[in-house]
Amino acid sequence: MAKPSAELTRELQDSIRRCLSQGAVLQQHRVKLETKPKKFEDRVLALTSWRLHLFPLKIPAKVESSFNVLEIRAFNTLSQNQILVETERGMVSMRLPSAESVDQVTRHVSSALSKVCPGPGCLIRRGNADTPEGPRDTSPNSETSTSTTHSVCGGFSETYAALCDYNGLHCREEVQWDVDTIYHAEDNREFNLLDFSHLESRDLALMVAALAYNQWFTKLYCKDLRLGSEVLEQVLHTLSKSGSLEELVLDNAGLKTDFVQKLAGVFGENGSCVLHALTLSHNPIEDKGFLSLSQQLLCFPTGLTKLCLAKTAISPRGLQALGQTFGANPAFASSLRYLDLSKNAGLLATDESNALYSFLAQPNALVHLDLAGTDCSIDLLLGALLHGCCSHLTYLNLARNSCSHRKGREAPPAFKQFFSSAYTLSHVNLSSTKLPLEALRALLQGLSLNSHLSDLHVDLSSCELRSAGAQALQEQLGAVTCVGSLDLSDNGFDSDLLTLVPALGKNKSLKHLFLGKNFNVKAKTMEEILHKLVQLIQEEDCSLQSLSVADSRLKLRTSILINALGSNTCLAKVDLSGNGMEDIGAKMLSKALQINSSLRTILWDRNNTSALGFLDVARALESNHTLRFMSFPVSDISQAYRSAPERTEDVWQKIQWCLVRNNHSQTCPQEQAFRLQQGLVTSSAEQMLQRLCGRVQEEVRALRLCPLEPVQDELLYARDLIKDAKNSRALFPSLYELGHVLANDGPVRQRLESVASEVSKAVDKELQVILESMVSLTQELCPVAMRVAEGHNKMLSNVAERVTVPRNFIRGALLEQAGQDIQNKLDEVKLSVVTYLTNSIVDEILQELHHSHKSLARHLAQLRTLSDPPGGPSQGQDLSSRGRGRNQDHEETTDDELGTNIDTMAIKKQKRCRKIRPVSAFISGSPQDMESQLGSLGIPPGWFSGLGNSQPTTSGSWEGLAELPTHGYKLKHQTQGRPRPPRTTPPGPGRRSQVPVPGMRQENGMATRLDEGLEDFFSRRVMDESSRNWVTWRRWKKERMGGVPERKELICWRIMTGKRRTPSPLRTEWKGLQNGRRD
Repeated sequence: MAKPSAELTRELQDSIRRCLSQGAVLQQHRVKLETKPKKFEDRVLALTSWRLHLFPLKIPAKVESSFNVLEIRAFNTLSQNQILVETERGMVSMRLPSAESVDQVTRHVSSALSKVCPGPGCLIRRGNADTPEGPRDTSPNSETSTSTTHSVCGGFSETYAALCDYNGLHCREEVQWDVDTIYHAEDNREFNLLDFSHLESRDLALMVAALAYNQWFTKLYCKDLRLGSEVLEQVLHTLSKSGSLEELVLDNAGLKTDFVQKLAGVFGENGSCVLHALTLSHNPIEDKGFLSLSQQLLCFPTGLTKLCLAKTAISPRGLQALGQTFGANPAFASSLRYLDLSKNAGLLATDESNALYSFLAQPNALVHLDLAGTDCSIDLLLGALLHGCCSHLTYLNLARNSCSHRKGREAPPAFKQFFSSAYTLSHVNLSSTKLPLEALRALLQGLSLNSHLSDLHVDLSSCELRSAGAQALQEQLGAVTCVGSLDLSDNGFDSDLLTLVPALGKNKSLKHLFLGKNFNVKAKTMEEILHKLVQLIQEEDCSLQSLSVADSRLKLRTSILINALGSNTCLAKVDLSGNGMEDIGAKMLSKALQINSSLRTILWDRNNTSALGFLDVARALESNHTLRFMSFPVSDISQAYRSAPERTEDVWQKIQWCLVRNNHSQTCPQEQAFRLQQGLVTSSAEQMLQRLCGRVQEEVRALRLCPLEPVQDELLYARDLIKDAKNSRALFPSLYELGHVLANDGPVRQRLESVASEVSKAVDKELQVILESMVSLTQELCPVAMRVAEGHNKMLSNVAERVTVPRNFIRGALLEQAGQDIQNKLDEVKLSVVTYLTNSIVDEILQELHHSHKSLARHLAQLRTLSDPPGGPSQGQDLSSRGRGRNQDHEETTDDELGTNIDTMAIKKQKRCRKIRPVSAFISGSPQDMESQLGSLGIPPGWFSGLGNSQPTTSGSWEGLAELPTHGYKLKHQTQGRPRPPRTTPPGPGRRSQVPVPGMRQENGMATRLDEGLEDFFSRRVMDESSRNWVTWRRWKKERMGGVPERKELICWRIMTGKRRTPSPLRTEWKGLQNGRRD
């Protein structure tokens, strides 16, 4: 509020306020302005926040002159209430009416300057101009000081406003609000120019200038934003003045060589510079800038902790100067922890890189080293690091480099030594490096000897490992226990994955696996590889937590892997992007999500998914409460939105709503998991139990009259086993129900209730102590206000009502949030225990039932043998005849069907297979599609399936008995009745002459006449044109090709007749033959 002077009229004061409407008038004084030597005229001095204005005594008021506080070079208070102000434009001398007015003006100027920059008291002096008395007290404890240490973000808004007023620009209030609100709330000391990239360049320049004396911000950040010359000038000015700026990031900011040269000069001028992190990546700085910068870094007393110079067009000559600086300044050996020289092609390809190698070979503090795409020799670099920072290096990126500049196949010795001696390594990137086989073996051998590392990420993508690399991985990866994440994408493994995938599964320390771009194989091989992957992730002891098959172009065969995700319990993250699985794949994914409870993250895009596919996934997420994150499929969503915008938008909002719901703590649907697990546990062995119990019961009935005591003991034991088998059907639900009942009011919930009560009491006690301490401090700092306020006790009670934490909130936080998470995990463990107990008991019952069955069957066989000798019928003969009368055929084939022993592993395999959803009929190349295609050629159903399943089974279990075909069509020989003409060509070598044998008989036993059917041979049509062509084809095929396996005859016939397109020269020859016959 302006302080009016008694000598100024009200009208004049109001006119001055209207004239300075943009800023609040804080003070108004009537002064004597010295216009000429010893000549004073009346004026009005009006003070605003950052400016001093002089008005003549006229209405309406008009500004005669003004100057900003930042223009003041000296401010002197002389005798007789006179003030002498030195500005950039000259001297201003004025006489105020009283000493109090002089003190008010002096304090206002001092306060304004202290908000802009620290320590402005040196400008405020008392005494005459020639012999100043000394600076006023402007320390934080003085009454005239306004320190910026307690202001918001170091007083940035005030400094910015003062600079805007000084430069005559409009102050952007949005900048002040963002800094005072967002930056202050986040306690953010990084000033990011990207937050204000929408403003003009001159506004950015003023913001950077405001950081020159700011003590709050310690980092200036700008990336992918081209900065103008005026902004870069202010960056240099800020670095030359700032004593708090510790990190400068100008990544891809359009810097040139001259800026780096000026920056080097600024480092030399500012002795108080505390900069220790410098990032100038993606700027064409070239060697001139690096030479200047290297010279100044040589004099840095503390060195740098971080230096990023990626893709800066530096040559080996500039690198040589930088390496020499690192070696000459001992501070860098102990300070430099982060070095990035990547994306500078040819940087380390010459001998000038020896300076850097020499620095790396000396003891240093490097933790992060990125030399990707610098053409460095990896074996030389690892040899240097082995002696330098091997013990504490954590990140190493050597992608897109060569293993060695020397030609030779011997294994680089540095590989094995380095990777066996690295103690803290967590990330190794060797992607796009043509890694020789011996180098790969040395790497794996070194890692196998390293017992200090764990969860190491190794990136070997695009290394052209191929078959030899796959073989090396199979042989040596099993001994490596420190690798937790392995990227093998785009290595040309292809069919070698058939043996590599099982080898990867044997490494139980592997948690994250990337296998994309390795499936360039035929359809059948691809299916076999995917089945290997399914078998890997379905193992009970599988350690994988994430799997990526991105960009593998699996198409519809992606469903083979997706179907296994339904009941999978190990994978928490899966990447299915770039496989083109279309809406069918999305539908299969939706079915898997409905029953999966372990997946937390799914990445899928570039799969040609339409709005219909997203709708299936959205419906599945309604019943899935565990998936937390799904990447935004930019490509597929964009394509779907173009065709169906409204449906796509609604579906994706529904998906996002489900994901948000899942990220909040809530009760998981354990009943669904129970029903799923119950079906998997009981149904898998129920059929086998029923068959075994039925056969044992028949044998018990057949032997119940046998008087032998051992037989009776076994019969009693068999009856007990049958009883246990019947009771085992209710074992799983009974155990689960028991656990559910006991958990409702178990020790966990009781303990949580007591903890909630104890926490409520502790919160109340803590609030009481805090409240009393705050009131005491308030009374100490503001005793007058406390005495004026109401009584002490009443004030405490009023405040206590405001700071009380409701007990319901504490109880809900412990029981509903933390307690619910604990209960969900407890339910999962309980279900696994029930499953384990049930599986164990059922397996034991199956084994004992089978042993009992074998023993009883052996007794029956012995009784049958005893009843065979001649004589009168004995009791054993009667018993055996009774047994045979019930099921004679069944008993005769018992041993053949059951085998010699029950295969429990086959039972487990059957359970596992039942967890996996069968392959959909929409997948191209499936047996169902082939059956439909063969049906058009007259081939009966089941013919193609019989070819694939014709191999004999080696398992001794019964899992294949129920799958044998029980019906089918009888094959019919359509040309059996037609006699064959005599051959005119001699038989080839190795063939028997097909001369008709006299006296040959037909199947009905009658003799065959040689001339039978010749009369109507050319008049009667016994087969259609296609059949005639088929027979002609078979004859011509035998003459032309020397015979084709019978299973391939039909396929070849389809090729020749054009029903399967192929550029076969054989087909061309066959067509020509057909055309000649028509002519």
